[in-house]
Amino acid sequence: MAGGWARDGAVSEQIEASIEDELARMKSQARPVGESLTHCAECEEEIPEARRKALPGVKLCIDCQQERDGVHKARGGINRRGSKDSQLK
Repeated sequence: MAGGWARDGAVSEQIEASIEDELARMKSQARPVGESLTHCAECEEEIPEARRKALPGVKLCIDCQQERDGVHKARGGINRRGSKDSQLK
């Protein structure tokens, strides 16, 4: 049930579109390929088996991967498609 000027189902469509956008963004990120290493390519610490199974082709331990990725960039939780400002433009 949408309120205001939005038609019925508009909120669900906005949520679905946001989910599709995020899935497309995640699929576009580079993923490791090949066989996982048993030890980190940078620090030579053992890579846990659970990580190797979860990410086939992994080459770095979690600490080295986080350093390489840099500071975690939090994504905003605002659905821009549904904001009043975006509808006024």
